[in-house]
Amino acid sequence: MPIDPREKIVLFIDGANLYATSKAIGVDIDYRRLLADFNGRAYLLRANYYTALVEDQEYSSIRPLIDWLDYNGFTVVTKPAKEFTDAAGRRKIKGNMDIELTVDALELAPYYDHMVLFSGDGDFTALVAALQRKGKRVTVVSTLTTSTPMISDDLRRQADFFIDVADLAKTVGRPPSTRPVAAPVSEGN
Repeated sequence: MPIDPREKIVLFIDGANLYATSKAIGVDIDYRRLLADFNGRAYLLRANYYTALVEDQEYSSIRPLIDWLDYNGFTVVTKPAKEFTDAAGRRKIKGNMDIELTVDALELAPYYDHMVLFSGDGDFTALVAALQRKGKRVTVVSTLTTSTPMISDDLRRQADFFIDVADLAKTVGRPPSTRPVAAPVSEGN
């Protein structure tokens, strides 16, 4: 097991990335089990969930998840998504939380030993390297089981440890919900 039970750990969850990964492998994440699983591995200092929200919608289907996480041990970090029209005239929405996640991870670094990053986004490679220079260990959670990997090769190589969501889903996953669930806002560039 890559996590030492004596360590203080933090979970940083890139909501849009974890949603896309779990959807690609056909599972839903049970966030109550996820919290319990990592609480059982070490001293869980913080569990942060990052997502952008579309503000002008009367109802957002991600709102119940955000509210549940907020009331059940997660620190939820959100910001308004940006709406734009692409060259083909299609309405697009994007919301990138990389900077918020990175700043929080660096600010909290003096207080934890090991960061568990739920994302396959290669933009986090520099963050992982910076934390390692500070003596932190970093586990990245994503998947290689899809036809095209959901994790950047550079990020996987930089991380101290890698956990495949497909393996983690055996303890914290559940079959996909039958009720429709909207995807968190994508991180389009």
